[in-house]
Amino acid sequence: MNDLWVKHCGISHTGSFKDLGMSVLVSQVNRLRKMGRPVVGVGCASTGDTSAALSAYCASAGIPSMVFLPANRISMAQLVQPIANGAFVLSIDTDFDGCMQLIREVTAELPIYLANSLNSLRLEGQKTAAIEILQQFDWEVPDWVIVPGGNLGNIYAFYKGFQMCKELGLVDRIPRLVCAQAANANPLYLYFKAGWKDFKAIKASTTFASAIQIGDPVSIDRAVYALQNSNGIVEEATEEELMDAMAQADSTGMFICPHTGVALSALFKLRNSGVIKPTDKTVVVSTAHGLKFTQSKTDYHSKDIKDMACRFSNPPVQVNADFGSVMDVLKKYLLSKAH
Repeated sequence: MNDLWVKHCGISHTGSFKDLGMSVLVSQVNRLRKMGRPVVGVGCASTGDTSAALSAYCASAGIPSMVFLPANRISMAQLVQPIANGAFVLSIDTDFDGCMQLIREVTAELPIYLANSLNSLRLEGQKTAAIEILQQFDWEVPDWVIVPGGNLGNIYAFYKGFQMCKELGLVDRIPRLVCAQAANANPLYLYFKAGWKDFKAIKASTTFASAIQIGDPVSIDRAVYALQNSNGIVEEATEEELMDAMAQADSTGMFICPHTGVALSALFKLRNSGVIKPTDKTVVVSTAHGLKFTQSKTDYHSKDIKDMACRFSNPPVQVNADFGSVMDVLKKYLLSKAH
C-alpha cells in the first residue's frame, strides 16, 4: 500500500486517546462545581486508560476521582497512573463489565459524576481526532479509517467528527469506518456477522488487548449507527495475529499498543481479501503508547507465551564476556543481514 497512515493518539499527557475526551468532561465538571452543583467527585470503570486520564485531569482540577478497576486484568503501568495521581482506586474481583455495572449503580445513588464513554461529553473530545485527520490531510478524505473497539464509544466519536465536517461543508463525504475487535472479546463482530440481528453480550476472555476486553459494550447502539451510516465493517484478530502485527509495526520504528495490533490485523485481512485496495488512502488509529504494555512485549520477544510461535520475536543474544565470542555473534548477525 502506498497511502497507509497511522494516527498516533498515544502521544498525549497520559499516553492514550482517552485524554481527548476526559479533558472536556473534567472541564465541564469543574464548571458545574463552581456553579454550586452537588458533584462531590468523578468516577469511572476502566480497563486502564480511562482511569489514567480521569485521575490526571481531576488531580489538575482539584476534583476527587474514583476508579473501579478489574483486579489483575490491567497492566502495571496502567494501574500505577491513577494511584500516582491520587485517585481512590478500587480493585474489584470482576471483569470490566462487572465494574461498569457497579459504577452505574453507585452513581445513581451518590453525587458522583459518571465519566465513562456512555457520557456524551467524552465523545465531544474524542471526535477531534477525526477532525485532526482531515485537517492533516488538507481536507482530503481518507477511504478507510480503522479503529480498535471495546466499549465502542470511540468508533462513534470518529463518525461524529467526520459527519460534522461533512455537514459544515468542509468535506463532501466521510470515510468508511472499520471497527477492529479482539477475537476473545468480539460481541460487535458477532453482531455484524449475524447481519445486525439479535445482539448478544458475551463473557469476554482474556486478551493482550486488555483495554478492549469488554463483552457488553455500553455504546453498542451508537457503534452500529456509525458503522451503518459509513458503510462500515467489523473485523477481528486472534491473540497471535494481534501480537504478530504489533511486533511487525514495532520493527518499523513505532512502539504501539496491542490494541493497535488488533487494528493492523484487521487491515492485513481486509487488504488480503481485496476489500481495501492497494491505492486506498487508509488510516489506522493507534490508541495508546506501547510503554503501557511492556510486559506483553517482553513476553512476546522472550517467546514466553503459551501456544504462540512469536514469529517476529527478537530476543537478546546471550554471549560470553570475551572479544572472540562477541566477534563470532556479530559476524553471524552481519552475515545474515547481507543476504
